[in-house]
Amino acid sequence: MSKLPVILVVDDDDMNIAMAKSILEMKVRAEILTTTSGAGCLDILQKRQGAIDLILLDIAMPGMDGLQTLSVIRKNPDYADMKVIFLTAAADKDTIVKASQLKISDYVKKPFIPDDLINRVEKHLYPPIEDQEVNNIFKALDSLGL
Repeated sequence: MSKLPVILVVDDDDMNIAMAKSILEMKVRAEILTTTSGAGCLDILQKRQGAIDLILLDIAMPGMDGLQTLSVIRKNPDYADMKVIFLTAAADKDTIVKASQLKISDYVKKPFIPDDLINRVEKHLYPPIEDQEVNNIFKALDSLGL
């Protein structure tokens, strides 16, 4: 049996964490970890030796904000390609430019729309298969109702 993907939710607002965790646990087969700070995010990454498949990272947090946290993450070559989705209530142009320079995978506007959060998370956890032969097999199975 394969292990579940691991999602780390980082937000300083306990309500946002509870909401994201609840939405994800209902619809996405994954292990969900949470923390309320950028420092906590870095600590979890270190303890798990980077074994995180996706980080949902709030931008606006006291102390180390999401941009600063991601900047530290990207400085580690082992985490250079780690998938990160920013969580944001309002993203101004300057923030979007800075985020894109740090190679974010996506962003989700707060308050969360459950289907939007699920779709964006699944898109990055389970990217489409590019092999046409494999896609044809899936299409055949779908047509058989399997």
